[in-house]
Amino acid sequence: MHEIISTFVMGVVISGGLIIAIGSQNAFLLKTGLTNNHPFAAATVCFLGDLILIGAGVFGIGALVSIDSIWGMLLSLAGAAFLVWYGLLALSAAFHGKVALAVEGSEQPPTSLKATTLMAFAMTFLNPHVYIDTVVLVGGVTASLSQELKPWFVAGALLASGAWFYSLVFVARKLANILNRPKAWRIINSCIAALMFFIATRLLLQVLDVWS
Repeated sequence: MHEIISTFVMGVVISGGLIIAIGSQNAFLLKTGLTNNHPFAAATVCFLGDLILIGAGVFGIGALVSIDSIWGMLLSLAGAAFLVWYGLLALSAAFHGKVALAVEGSEQPPTSLKATTLMAFAMTFLNPHVYIDTVVLVGGVTASLSQELKPWFVAGALLASGAWFYSLVFVARKLANILNRPKAWRIINSCIAALMFFIATRLLLQVLDVWS
């Protein structure tokens, strides 16, 4: 039970940290919510995109290699290195008080459901950084997990994804005010950095345990 809870929480943390970093997608969802421009459809496209990409990482790359193989070890080490790098970026942003998601006015003309859906699709699938984050990184992190634990990681990741996307569009006005404040992002980025460093350390310890 402890491993299940730990894996579930790891999925929440990894997914949550990565989603927050994708500024263009988040800004699009916030503006969709602010203008009430088909917000549910936009959030659903982004959520389904995460479902596909995270699934590809966990059950695709993560399932093709195991941590006791050389490729699994290299992928896990690459995942840990990326987490450390990501944590350092978040720490630097926290130190400088950088606002990662500045939302300007909500004035924009309404668009059709089709146009909104296509834009959400583009924001999700046409960003190469998304594939590195979700498919490659998630594949590296989950390479050390057993097949029984991987669904719990996915469940945690999708919980964070759904909670974030639907919160952005349905409480957009309140979130816009919060996410425009440097102080809020100091706290958010500090927490992200700490969690990324913790998970990277845990991943490295797992590699050392298997290969020692």
